[in-house]
Amino acid sequence: MIKKLQCHISEYQKHSFFKKTIILALSLFLICLCSACHGREGLAAFEIPESFDTSREYEITFWAKNDTNKTQTMIYEQAIADFHKLYPNITINLRLYTDYGRIYNDVITNIATQTTPNVCITYPDHIATYLTGTNLVVPLENLFIDEKYGLGGSEVRFDSPSKNEIIPQFLEECSFGGHYYAIPYMRSTEACYINKTYVESLGFTLPDTLTWDFVWEVSEAAMAKDKDGNFLINGQKVMIPFIYKSTDNMMIQMLKQKDAGYSTANGEMLLFNDTTKELLYTIADHVATGAFSTFKISSYPANFLNAGQCIFAVDSTAGATWMGSNAPLSDISEDAVVEFETVVMPIPQFDTTNPKMISQGPSVCIFNKADTGEVLASWLFTQYLLTNNVQIAYAQTEGYVPVTKKAHESAEYQDYLARSGEDNSLYYNIKIDAAQMLLDNVNHTFVTPVFNGSTSLRDAAGQLIESTAKSIRRKETVDDAYIEQLYSDITSLYRLDQTNRSQISVGKTQFGNLPVTSVVLLSALAAAWFFILLYVIFQAIKRKKQSLSQSRY
Repeated sequence: MIKKLQCHISEYQKHSFFKKTIILALSLFLICLCSACHGREGLAAFEIPESFDTSREYEITFWAKNDTNKTQTMIYEQAIADFHKLYPNITINLRLYTDYGRIYNDVITNIATQTTPNVCITYPDHIATYLTGTNLVVPLENLFIDEKYGLGGSEVRFDSPSKNEIIPQFLEECSFGGHYYAIPYMRSTEACYINKTYVESLGFTLPDTLTWDFVWEVSEAAMAKDKDGNFLINGQKVMIPFIYKSTDNMMIQMLKQKDAGYSTANGEMLLFNDTTKELLYTIADHVATGAFSTFKISSYPANFLNAGQCIFAVDSTAGATWMGSNAPLSDISEDAVVEFETVVMPIPQFDTTNPKMISQGPSVCIFNKADTGEVLASWLFTQYLLTNNVQIAYAQTEGYVPVTKKAHESAEYQDYLARSGEDNSLYYNIKIDAAQMLLDNVNHTFVTPVFNGSTSLRDAAGQLIESTAKSIRRKETVDDAYIEQLYSDITSLYRLDQTNRSQISVGKTQFGNLPVTSVVLLSALAAAWFFILLYVIFQAIKRKKQSLSQSRY
């Protein structure tokens, strides 16, 4: 009798255990369901309201970046004031940053506290990280074509460009993950600012298309010194013939020009290949002679160029006002400036018949909010940034180009381009030459694939060059063993192995391009069904045992 009672107690405990297990599994399932449906921010997907309520007051935060350029700040402030006249019920609060990285870091921090800005100037690589929060960034394709409030919409109170009036290449840069998550704001590329006077003094003639071989050859020729240790080309103790501002762009463009691996649209990282190794060896050779350096090692290329201590300075077209003997924003003292003829050319190429250069520049995204009216107000202001007044005014501050055909073809912008060299401020010739160079080469530009982790991969590409250059300067040996160790160190530093596994194995291969919340949801659902099935089997066995036990008595 005691044994029989113990058996019943044991059976009850097992039964209770399985009930608790199933309840736990179903609870997990419901939690994941809520997470998948509402995302990290707990927001529903944005839907365009039927109308915009102009009787309500809206307060919009706008995070933007300027290059310590007061003119750019004034353009933002003027755009906000002009927009407020059109929409008195919308107040725009401007917060300025001097670095895109700071904007990115602050957005990531504010995601956790649900205090993201409404409108943010940023880069697609950064937006890809923001998208880890479901419904956090508003997809814009439906807003583009909305009859009332879309681009060129009937209810928009200003002369908004239509979708077809945005330069197609620039607009496509904002499309990834099956949606348009931003609109382009300004576009730039990299340019090579050249001291033509020194090139010709060394006995060379600039080619129609700049090549890497030409740049390396001239740079090495410029390293000759006199008996006192002064460089023959400038009579100074300092000469770094070739300085590159953004080494991540340098590596990315070199690989693109050679049709070598960098990354795929699916987020596969291909940076660590034999072509990369060959490029690093070439760079190491010229660092060893002193012919090449980087911004992170030596400082701004413009400062050396303007002082006659550099021949090839590669920087963004957006930095054109710092370049040249008459640069309006030169950072060195007037007595240190050397007179020379400056020429603006596309970056060096490996294949002159098929030039390739990166397209870059800020875009604008909108963060989702619970109030759809607030999001629509954000969209109206974002759209206002595409008007001619804003586009042309901002483009005139640097070597940017407007992102709309409407602005390009306007009489005002064409007049601006035609007046190159009239003065050294608004019509500074190097600035306008840089913008014209991009306009002439839009069809030769490219962008890298955007995915969660693409920012880290970009940083890693530049770090390969920086680390190699620093090792050479420390007299370390750069060989195959060094490169292999460097690949390993960079992979660990930027956690590329973790990002790659997450992007490829979980997000693509095993579950077929699903977001993480969906993967967790499916896993929880499978676990719940497993325990349900286990419970059914347990009950069936239990009933069979009871039946056998009763038949014995």
